[in-house]
This record gives sequence, C-alpha cells and structure tokens, in this order.
Amino acid sequence: MPEYRRNLDIYQGYNYTNDKQTPVGFITQMQIGTLALAADQTVKNPSDATMDLQVVGVMSGVLWETGVTDAVFLAAQISMTNRQEVARLVMGSLTNIQVVFQFSIYEYDSLAQRYFLAFHSTSTDMNGVLQARGAELNLSVADDPSPEVPSPENYAFQIAINPRKADSP
Repeated sequence: MPEYRRNLDIYQGYNYTNDKQTPVGFITQMQIGTLALAADQTVKNPSDATMDLQVVGVMSGVLWETGVTDAVFLAAQISMTNRQEVARLVMGSLTNIQVVFQFSIYEYDSLAQRYFLAFHSTSTDMNGVLQARGAELNLSVADDPSPEVPSPENYAFQIAINPRKADSP
C-alpha cells in the first residue's frame, strides 16, 4: 500500500543552514476543538531563507497512507506555551475533537539545488477529527523539554487526525 512517510530534521527546521539538505516540515496552523495553538516559533523558510515563517511546530515526522479516509499522523516540537495548552486538553475531558490545521513539508531537489514544497495543505484549512485508539484520543505531548534542540525550549507533540466528512458539523 502506498504511503507518504518522512522523518524530518528538527535541527535543520530550527537552525536552517544552506549547506544541509534534509527534509523539514512545519505545522503552520492548528486548532483542536476551540483551542487555537499559537504560531509562536520563528523559523526560516527553506524555499527562501531570507524570509521567516511563524509556525506552531517544527515537525519531526509525518505519515499518511494516501487513502481519502486514512488518518494523517503529525509529530512536531512545540513551544512551552502550546505544550501547556495541549497538556490541559489531554488531561481534561475533551468533548470537541474537531481539528483544523495546515502544514508544509519541504524536500530538497538536488538537480535544481533548492527546497520545494513536497506535501502540504497549501493555504487551505484541512478539517478532521482526533483519531481514537480505543477509548483514548491519539493526542500526546511530552512532559520534559526535547534534548535535540535546546533553544528555544520545545516539547514533543503527536497527533493523529482522521478526515472529516464534508457534510459533518
């Protein structure tokens, strides 16, 4: 079965350099229920390193099995502020499981010698619902800061989002 799976370089995502050509990705918008996560991290745009991007998270991985009903799995590093908000959701009773999000995955083209958008939501919001694993929702955030990139302080975050039918509320 075909799938789109990428391990993404969080160090390159936070600390962009021209001499490294590894895949990077960003969550550019995310709302879980009524909680809109802040785009409070500034990174370089791999397609144009003179421009900054404001992002919710620097991605460490993505998986989509390419079916229209298949979930999208996102793993990212988020700020302390967003970590606290997500932890509040995880520990509470989350009744609104709708998710609105946008993301961008960049890969490097060795022939053109530049990054390009390989998998992304363009400027259109994607709508879905949190995936359930039995009675638990597939949403988590780390308690401790991630050691890969010590500054800015960031926390591992994972979410699985099932597509929402067009006629669903």
